[in-house]
Amino acid sequence: MIALGQAAALAAYVASALLLVRSLAAGGRAVPWTSSAALAVGVLLHAATLALYSARFDSLPLAGIGPSLSTLGLIVALFVLGAASLGEARPLGIAVVPVAAVLSGAALALGLTPSDAGDFFGSRWWFYLHVLLAFGGYAGLALASGAGLLYLIQLRELKDKRFGRLFRFLPSLDTLEAAGRRALVVGLISLTLGLALAWAWTVHFMGSMELGEPKVAWAVGTWVIMAGALGLRGGGPRRARWGAALSVGGFVLVVVAYLVLRAGTIGGGFL
Repeated sequence: MIALGQAAALAAYVASALLLVRSLAAGGRAVPWTSSAALAVGVLLHAATLALYSARFDSLPLAGIGPSLSTLGLIVALFVLGAASLGEARPLGIAVVPVAAVLSGAALALGLTPSDAGDFFGSRWWFYLHVLLAFGGYAGLALASGAGLLYLIQLRELKDKRFGRLFRFLPSLDTLEAAGRRALVVGLISLTLGLALAWAWTVHFMGSMELGEPKVAWAVGTWVIMAGALGLRGGGPRRARWGAALSVGGFVLVVVAYLVLRAGTIGGGFL
């Protein structure tokens, strides 16, 4: 049932993304309500699946690579759904819904089975809170990256004076800039709280936190990227462009770094 629910949520995310692509290809100006509805259905199915997981294993889906990726996919989808409620920002889904779909698909392929990684903090509830806050940060960066990518594309369309279907489909530069900034603010606050919790708990029980530890360095590096991208926002078109580029490039760097670190810690509990 858990795998089936995950597959159903994945199918809904894919349907939402395809409906957005279809609208773009048809030259539509507005995002079809069916795409938002499919995304909402996917979120509900995904949440129900993870609730079933928690009931079955008496553990939140935050320990182990498969459950963690599934939870992160749900949080990303929730962020996109929140952006879709803002009206003009709905086309953001064309860049970010695929991220939720990839995360959900990877979780399904790897298997939704728990591990003992939750013992890292000695108290699983502290661990859960830390991971959820950190995932909120990563989801914020994913949304900001999507907004940044569309910002750069729309900016290029304007510079080249191409006012075709892509230009009509995408939100205005101001809308994309505002969406990216909000995502970074929410994500940075969430990640900061997650890192602060990890630092306080680790120092209290272990005496110190090793900043050179791969997981810590990766999280701090993500925070620096997000803070840098946010710092470039609101300083005029040129700074906004660099902020958008840093959001996109930073997200790619974070993902690549995660994959490299994960490959070097198979079985070592690196989420």
